[in-house]
Amino acid sequence: MPVEKTYWAVRGVVRGLLILLAVQALSWSAACAETLRVGRAAPEFSFLPLDIGMRYGIFQKNGIEVESSVYSGGGQLQQALTADSIDVGLGSGPEMWSLVRGVPVKAVAAMAGSPLVLGLMVRPDGSIHTVADLKGRRVGVTTDKSLSAWLVSELSRQQGWGPNGINATPLGAPPGLLAALMMMQVDGFVADLSSLLRAEEAGEGKILLNFGALVKDFHIHVIYATNRLIASRPGTIRAFLKGWFETIAFMRANKAKTLETTMAVLDVNHGIAERTYDTLMPMFSDDGKFDPKALTALSRSFVELKFLPAEPDMSKLYTEEFLPKR
Repeated sequence: MPVEKTYWAVRGVVRGLLILLAVQALSWSAACAETLRVGRAAPEFSFLPLDIGMRYGIFQKNGIEVESSVYSGGGQLQQALTADSIDVGLGSGPEMWSLVRGVPVKAVAAMAGSPLVLGLMVRPDGSIHTVADLKGRRVGVTTDKSLSAWLVSELSRQQGWGPNGINATPLGAPPGLLAALMMMQVDGFVADLSSLLRAEEAGEGKILLNFGALVKDFHIHVIYATNRLIASRPGTIRAFLKGWFETIAFMRANKAKTLETTMAVLDVNHGIAERTYDTLMPMFSDDGKFDPKALTALSRSFVELKFLPAEPDMSKLYTEEFLPKR
């Protein structure tokens, strides 16, 4: 056989072997990946890193096969964690109060800081044009012991009106809150940014403020792990958190791919996806460390919302031992 033909024949065989080895490596990686049941409190942009990490193989690269589930609120998420239906929960910082009451979990990472994900909407044709116009007005919130209720109370306090200078009215989920605004049953309401942007685009309301500008030191979202998982599979938690923060870095570096997933998962158009991305990406933590000032604000909210009679020892509710080493 001529030398040239021999060269190309050998090269073809080698190339085929390399491709086969690569496929086998991927198959081996998938087979060896450890399943982790991860739940999130709602289908919101806040929890989109889970979808991004799954879609682009970031968790799998770290040896984790995510089994994802979505709940309708933090209460259901904590119930699922308690029932051992999931191993890891992506929820809100204020849910940490439930750990004091015996929910068998611990916060293992600070996921996001100031509450940029929440805003206050008013009627587009109403008489409220500034925050000062909210004094004595009715503002819809999900429940009387929700984060949205606490933020309305905090806004009133910061304006010098006391905790009840704005009437926080519990009315449930965003669709009901928007309906109440349109029927003039309330003067405004609090909801997540994507819901507010949809309503604003439809001409149903205008966003008056974003609560991220109001409360700087906070942990709007944290990652929880069950005590059972912590005791039996600590390495799995480390691998998941490594994948999570690699995903955050990926999202910062790949806006177009993140927007594509946002539109698909949240069913929003490109404009809303981009505004959501630009507003909310700054809230995500790059290392998961807990901030003492944010923990103090959370502790105070537990008492003001009447979840607890006194501020707890926050150091018992979280750990940083599973965070990626820098």
